[in-house]
Amino acid sequence: MGDGILVYFGYPEAHEHDTERAVRAALDLIAAVVGLKTRAPLQARVGIATGLVVIGDLIGSEVQDIVGVTPNLAARLQTIAEPNTVVVADATRKLLGNLFELRDLGATDLKGIAGPTRAWAVLRESSVASRFEALHATGLTALVGREEESELLQRHWAKAKAGEGQVVLLSGEAGIGKSRLTAALLERLAPEPHTCLRYFCSPQHVDSSLYPIMTHMDGPPD
Repeated sequence: MGDGILVYFGYPEAHEHDTERAVRAALDLIAAVVGLKTRAPLQARVGIATGLVVIGDLIGSEVQDIVGVTPNLAARLQTIAEPNTVVVADATRKLLGNLFELRDLGATDLKGIAGPTRAWAVLRESSVASRFEALHATGLTALVGREEESELLQRHWAKAKAGEGQVVLLSGEAGIGKSRLTAALLERLAPEPHTCLRYFCSPQHVDSSLYPIMTHMDGPPD
């Protein structure tokens, strides 16, 4: 659009990590622009907002009309961003948890946006080890209705302590509480002597074989 680019995440297909993907894409974009070999150095600024929009008719692969405050808010955030920085709206920040290190820019009056708007500058990816904990930075809700599963895990743990090797696979649809159940088990094991090794897959590295293990051993692969 003119001298800028407008990108939508979550349409036509939504993903669980769309907010994170948008921020990572923005950081990669800025790094790529800065690294271009040009006569004069190039700079980029990115604004990201999250919200509802109304999608109009499609003609071929082009979206004809997208109506809503969100695109306008993202454009306004881009105008207050420093060169080579990413600025996100407060609603976006809440979805990011602690996955990234952010700097509070305070509330700003933006043209066409009702009321002061709080914005955040993205500094870098967070070094937090657990994605689950990063996305639940404000605390976990009580674990309800998982007594049977919790007891099963504890029975296997008791057998492992007795020298009988155990392997447990938790599987199920996204969002039913697999990570929450694991977190509850770790909380109960905290007073006991044990060594905990945790490996997390990432939607950004689905094409890298054994990425979690490689990262744990000697850092991310090139």
